Amino acid sequence: MKLLRVELGERSYSIVVGTNLLHRVGEWLEGMELANRVVVITHPRLKKLYGDLVASGLSDLGRAPAVIEVPEGEEAKSLEQASRLYDELLTLKVDRHTSLLALGGGVIGDLVGFVAATVLRGVPYIQVPTTLLAQVDSSVGGKTAVNHPLGKNLIGAFYQPILVVADLATLTTLPPEEYLAGLAEVIKYGVIADEAFLGFLEEQAGPVRSLDPGALEHVVLTSCAIKASVVGKDEREEGLRSILNFGHTIAHAVEAVDAYQNVKHGLAVAMGMACAARLSEALGLCGEAEADRLVRCLETYGLPTRLPPMDPEALWEAMTRDKKVRDEKVRLVLMEAVGRVGLYDDVPREAVLDALVASQVA
Repeated sequence: MKLLRVELGERSYSIVVGTNLLHRVGEWLEGMELANRVVVITHPRLKKLYGDLVASGLSDLGRAPAVIEVPEGEEAKSLEQASRLYDELLTLKVDRHTSLLALGGGVIGDLVGFVAATVLRGVPYIQVPTTLLAQVDSSVGGKTAVNHPLGKNLIGAFYQPILVVADLATLTTLPPEEYLAGLAEVIKYGVIADEAFLGFLEEQAGPVRSLDPGALEHVVLTSCAIKASVVGKDEREEGLRSILNFGHTIAHAVEAVDAYQNVKHGLAVAMGMACAARLSEALGLCGEAEADRLVRCLETYGLPTRLPPMDPEALWEAMTRDKKVRDEKVRLVLMEAVGRVGLYDDVPREAVLDALVASQVA
């Protein structure tokens, strides 16, 4: 078991990474000024897999939990589901010291975080991520949100958890595609901030893909450490934190045009990073070899590097609704070298459209 800290002054918190930790979540709550009651929010499949383990561990420490189920899938990340959770929580008479516990992947974490940020003007919440993507990305940093028909994550708040517990054992029950989706975010960290980490991923693809415990711990710890460092310096995405969005502006556009039906977020990120790399190369920001290196790494892990056939104008329109748009300018994170990216808001529209077309499946 390893411990990391996200340093944010009075909002600082720990990230616990290890194996077989679900029954111990309550241990890291000891000493915090919290009500005894915890409300676990998860979906039915995860409740069946892990609900009793989490609940019994909390109960043993005097924190007998209530459990609320939400549907599985991206459609659960909606204002409708948030409203239903408000109804259930208020019926339970939660107070401002009642903790919410998000047991699940990024959808559960984002939804529960948003509800925690807004019910009673804010209650504490705990992230217990059960997917690789959530463990290395969405559970850390305090971005909470629900989707809107016009775009992904457009309604939300920056609201930090009080604790993140990443139990690597939960990854063994993931469908292969879900695990791959998380690897896209892992590769992103090497591209934006740590060439040596990307080298590790290239050299250790076999152990990483087969969920070797040592390789997996290194992957999650390194990814969380990079994200914690960035968030600690720029909590509200005023500058540096934007580098974490490499590939995401294009990915979110793909998801929006797809109406969140067929393309998983992590796979969309892989496509978006490959497209952003080729755009960076076309603009002369990085060399062909560097763009190729990213694409090869993605392909080594079986991740998609081509966009599905989509109207480039529709993709561009979706990009103009991205949260990072400023003064009506689309802002893109682009490669400058392996391990370094930059934020650009002056990329010609035609250059982006050309990259979108060139990056699509033939």
